[in-house]
Amino acid sequence: MNSFNILALQYREELMGNVLPFWLEKSQDKDFGGYFTCLDRKGNVFDTDKFIWLQGREVWLFSMLYNNVEHRQEWLDCAIQGAEFLRKYGHDGNLNWYFSLTREGKPIIDPYNIFSYTFAAMGFGQLSKATGNSEYAEIAKKTFDIVLSKRENPKGKWCKAHPGTRNLKSFSLPMILCNLSLEIEHLIDKSFLERTMEEYIH
Repeated sequence: MNSFNILALQYREELMGNVLPFWLEKSQDKDFGGYFTCLDRKGNVFDTDKFIWLQGREVWLFSMLYNNVEHRQEWLDCAIQGAEFLRKYGHDGNLNWYFSLTREGKPIIDPYNIFSYTFAAMGFGQLSKATGNSEYAEIAKKTFDIVLSKRENPKGKWCKAHPGTRNLKSFSLPMILCNLSLEIEHLIDKSFLERTMEEYIH
């Protein structure tokens, strides 16, 4: 066995044997839904606030594993329960995604961060592929449209740039928009996807 195969096996065993069981067992909030993400190395929760971009990423993770690695029901169940928490509490009713919530799902910080939107869209996009659920697909597509409408000024009134100074170019937004577009390409028109990707790259 060559060194690459040895490393690949090591990474797979660590992921499947330690990382994923840790998050399945320790992060799911069985009482209120969603996930605890502020955990110490032993899985003890030290903060119960729920950050939308982390909730969305965990929905994406377990949906993606279900879609691409193995159809494990525990992975799909984990993704669905997190998505249902997000669907009920993660936004203002118009898919403007909050930054953070209390454990129970009450808003703490208003929808100011575009990455809450992008990770919610990714999570619901992958989950729609896993389940065939049209509501999840619609949430992903509508959130994507909102993201595109915000791309010129992603933080709105919370923008930190001082008026009248030089324009600054952020590379984080084009990167995440390219990633998001590919994540939900099964939900959007191919020609629109190609035009949008071309815009992000340039």
